Amino acid sequence: MSIDGLGRAVMVIPTYNEAENLAWIVGRLRTAVPEVDVLIVDDGSPDGTGVLADELAAADPAVAVLHRSEKAGLGAAYLHGFRHALDAGYDVIGEMDADGSHQPEQLHRLITALAEADLVIGSRYVPGGSVVNWPLNRRLLSRGGNLYVRLLLGIDVRDATAGYRLFRRSTLEKIDLSTVISAGYVFQTDLVTRTLRAGLTVREVPIEFIERERGDSKMSGAVATESLRLVTRWGLAERRAAWRRRRGAETLPPIGTGVR
Repeated sequence: MSIDGLGRAVMVIPTYNEAENLAWIVGRLRTAVPEVDVLIVDDGSPDGTGVLADELAAADPAVAVLHRSEKAGLGAAYLHGFRHALDAGYDVIGEMDADGSHQPEQLHRLITALAEADLVIGSRYVPGGSVVNWPLNRRLLSRGGNLYVRLLLGIDVRDATAGYRLFRRSTLEKIDLSTVISAGYVFQTDLVTRTLRAGLTVREVPIEFIERERGDSKMSGAVATESLRLVTRWGLAERRAAWRRRRGAETLPPIGTGVR
């Protein structure tokens, strides 16, 4: 099926040990936006999530499953799902968590905004956005991380680490997924930065983010460290490139001097 004016759409949902949540979130998504397909990408969950995903796909032709042999990171799972969705001819490719933190009932906000954008982010930190059931230290860490991203990378996005998104097919094709190497949560920052660097339009719409009630969070100190390290590397590389561009411009002769 297709969504008005945008074509065929699919939401990619990566999973690892989400047996408690998967049927619940897929059911909500299929009810809230029945014209959008679902692609589950399971990283070899030992808790039976993959088996449950196969059962959901057998019962609903709009649900498909990709099985991966190991837990290789959020970014790797999304890249696998995105490539599959592109090969399958989808025009709109989205991403969301399996734990219920991204409410399917709010997906229409992203769909509406995509009419005038190349990437839409469901944002916690624009006016109207909110976070439910996070302790103060988690809120401060998330806001501080996004401020660091904005300042270091020079991008005007309030929630660059958010994982509730819709991409146009043309966006994913233009930013060249074959060169993406970020595997963890920093994948989100990587893709929005690539989108902006490509001269494309990013819009943020407010969502209510709800912390998971069942299962364990996949966020860890190692994941946060990877994100900080890569964002710092990218930011410093961008500053070095900008410095070289300025130096090059200063050494060029003025236009019209006749110097060759």
